[in-house]
Amino acid sequence: MARNRIKNGELSEEVQEEMSDELEEKVEETQNFLRSVFSTNPLSTYLVTKNLPFIAFIALLGLFYISNRHLAENTVRRIDRLGKDVKELGWDYKSLHAELMKLTTQTEIAKRADTLGLTERTEPPIKIELVKKDK
Repeated sequence: MARNRIKNGELSEEVQEEMSDELEEKVEETQNFLRSVFSTNPLSTYLVTKNLPFIAFIALLGLFYISNRHLAENTVRRIDRLGKDVKELGWDYKSLHAELMKLTTQTEIAKRADTLGLTERTEPPIKIELVKKDK
């Protein structure tokens, strides 16, 4: 079973040399690739023009991705704003409902009627009966 030599201690000069050689090879491969793509060689020009529709397609997908992300963020912001508005309207409804219930109690109505000069009846209502006369 191989152990992690890097984590457990210092590296020997040979291992460090191997790692630096591998790194240099990777850097060289990347540079060679970039040079081949951007060179004025007719073969590379042909490859670029051949793959131009694919590059345009990838760019279009990128634009769709960016616009979709933008729309999603705007939708989330709008949902948050509407949620806050709903909470605020709920609080307004509850406070107005409580105030209305308080104002429609019998004692509150009697207090407001006293300011107008009206008094509350203390005796029960009288039933008026009509007597029909037969002809």
